[in-house]
Amino acid sequence: MKRAGATFAALALLAACAPLPPPQADHTNIYVLEAMPAAGTPRPKHDLVLEVTVPRAWPGFDTPQMAYTQRADQLAYFAKNRWVDTPANMLAPLLVQAVEQSGAFRAVVQAPSLAAADLRLDTEIVRLQQDFSMRPSRVQFTLQAQLIDIRGRRVLASTEFDETEVAPSDDPYGGVIATNRALGRLLDQVAKFCAETTAER
Repeated sequence: MKRAGATFAALALLAACAPLPPPQADHTNIYVLEAMPAAGTPRPKHDLVLEVTVPRAWPGFDTPQMAYTQRADQLAYFAKNRWVDTPANMLAPLLVQAVEQSGAFRAVVQAPSLAAADLRLDTEIVRLQQDFSMRPSRVQFTLQAQLIDIRGRRVLASTEFDETEVAPSDDPYGGVIATNRALGRLLDQVAKFCAETTAER
């Protein structure tokens, strides 16, 4: 009995000294905004430099969390799915690329820049959410844009773009695909807005 007790005590001591298994980490899916504007008709080039500022975002959308809604006036976020950065920060270089590819300006730069710009494009994300109040779910992406004459210190034009895209699946990844599809159309509209407003003025 004494020998058995000693053996049990030794085994208990070894078990206590054994390293504990590492805790299981929660897996989080991380996504990016990536889209190209639709191919459009080449536009006349203006001898102007356009500066694109980092977009602002309305409260609730200035976060890497991915927003969704199931009923009116209620916003929620996916627990294990998020953007790699805030949508506003990811959108800035995409806007620069889209307007630059339109060929309408001598140069397009992202603020802050040392280049002396003639015009400035300010944008604001009004809404970016996946709506589950209907099936299939759909992404709603609303963006305000304002083109400003820096030297004249006046607003040349202001408008709002709104795109809705049906998600291919009723889950966060389906929302990402729908977001990027809607974004491609928004980028083309913003580039067209900048080119046509400048030509009119």
